[in-house]
Amino acid sequence: MNTHKLRLGFVFAAAAMLSALILPLSLEAAAALPARPMLLALTLAAALLFAAAAWAGGSRAIAPGFAGVLCAAATTLALLRDPDLAGSAAAGFWAMVLAAWLAAALCVMQLATARPRAGSARRALDLAIPLLFGAAVFYLWEVAVRGFGVSPVIMPAPSAAAARFAASLPTLGADFVQTFVRGVLIGYVIGCGAGVLVAITAQRFPFLGRGLLPLGSFFSALPLVGVAPIMVMWFGFDWPSKAAVVALVTFFPMLVNTLAGLSASGHMERDLMRSYGADHRQMLTKLYLPAALPFIFNALKINATLALIGAIVAEFFGTPTQGIGFRISTEAGRMAIDMVWAEIALAAIAGMAFYGLVALAERATTFWHPSYRT
Repeated sequence: MNTHKLRLGFVFAAAAMLSALILPLSLEAAAALPARPMLLALTLAAALLFAAAAWAGGSRAIAPGFAGVLCAAATTLALLRDPDLAGSAAAGFWAMVLAAWLAAALCVMQLATARPRAGSARRALDLAIPLLFGAAVFYLWEVAVRGFGVSPVIMPAPSAAAARFAASLPTLGADFVQTFVRGVLIGYVIGCGAGVLVAITAQRFPFLGRGLLPLGSFFSALPLVGVAPIMVMWFGFDWPSKAAVVALVTFFPMLVNTLAGLSASGHMERDLMRSYGADHRQMLTKLYLPAALPFIFNALKINATLALIGAIVAEFFGTPTQGIGFRISTEAGRMAIDMVWAEIALAAIAGMAFYGLVALAERATTFWHPSYRT
């Protein structure tokens, strides 16, 4: 990042923090910062740290910049505990929020330009940047909802959803087992396994490929809200109907990607295998499947998210008294929006973890692929 722009941004952030000393914090009769000694000290510390970051410039600005962001964020979150300020925040408060956001953005952008030589440092940096960006987004969400006094029915604060998440761990655990362990994983294994087997068969007998692909395209275009009730009538209200929906959703992406992967090997490789007298089984295990692995893992990563979405939507059309989709629909009807967001967070965490595990398996299995060479 341009050093001049970086320093100018930190100077602006320091000025915004100092402006909170004279601007009103609230539209109501709330105490100003000089009447709050601890928060006044944090405000001045944030301004000084931003000024130090502006003076340092470059990569040396990251440490004081982040320290200033922590001071500014702590000040604004502490101010929101005042009932005279929450829901009626004024210019002084939003100036501090702007300073915290601007400084955080500058630090993250500067951190993204770093190129450490050590592999462990690069991996730590790749993990730290999205985490810091996510923390900034949640901070802005928190102060915006509480500062503007948004009704919890419309949008709860992240802190309220986190508190509900922590208080509902037994319920969330039972919902996770019902939806993810029983519905998603079983349907995922069935759908992806069937897609690979059918693709291998279609590659061996080309007329099957020409006949199955149009049918697979037809089934993949079926609306999920129409298929889910039918599966419930066929397989009952428990997890087998959700696993059937997941299997149907994941089958076609796996079939298409595996067929493409089985055809990815070149003519020279196939001619070489034939010259060695390899039969079809040997060509499949030594040539076709290794060449198809990147395509198969691509489908596995796509299906990791599709499977969870399919299982949750299927639970809207009939399920026992547990499950992520069931809880979202029932709690939304009761206007318990914080519980709805807790379930959404559970689904997001499960989906990201599942995707990450598949990506790690891909890295361990296809390390020879050109995309992983350094």
